[in-house]
Amino acid sequence: MDFVKEFNCIMEEQKEIALATCKGGNPNVRIVNFCYNNTSKGVIYFSTFGDNQKVEEFEINPTVAFTTVPHEGNSHVRIKKGTVQKSNYTVYDLKDEFIKKIPDYAMTIEQVGEYLVLFEVHFQEADVTIDLENSSSITL
Repeated sequence: MDFVKEFNCIMEEQKEIALATCKGGNPNVRIVNFCYNNTSKGVIYFSTFGDNQKVEEFEINPTVAFTTVPHEGNSHVRIKKGTVQKSNYTVYDLKDEFIKKIPDYAMTIEQVGEYLVLFEVHFQEADVTIDLENSSSITL
């Protein structure tokens, strides 16, 4: 099984991640929309309001973990160690990527885009699970 190919399919199809941060030894997880372009291997993008609690947590500890959220089946990607940073891009730069994946995001960008800050999570390794019998770790 080609787990890199499966990784790319999951990252293209799934729309949400459960993003975990840690501040002062206290873990915190939330669901966020994301986009991934397989030409920028090992980087996902998501936006959030600049005054959001997670932004404060990123500044204190930029190490994060996440898993994609499957809405059918069990296929998912899990990142155990990623680094989050504010992107040099804006949500407007990646507007087409977000809307392609999440059509309703067009309205979000139109209504509150100027208040959204784009973040990147960089990672080198991923655990790819297809089902109960097929999983593997890959390096990007």
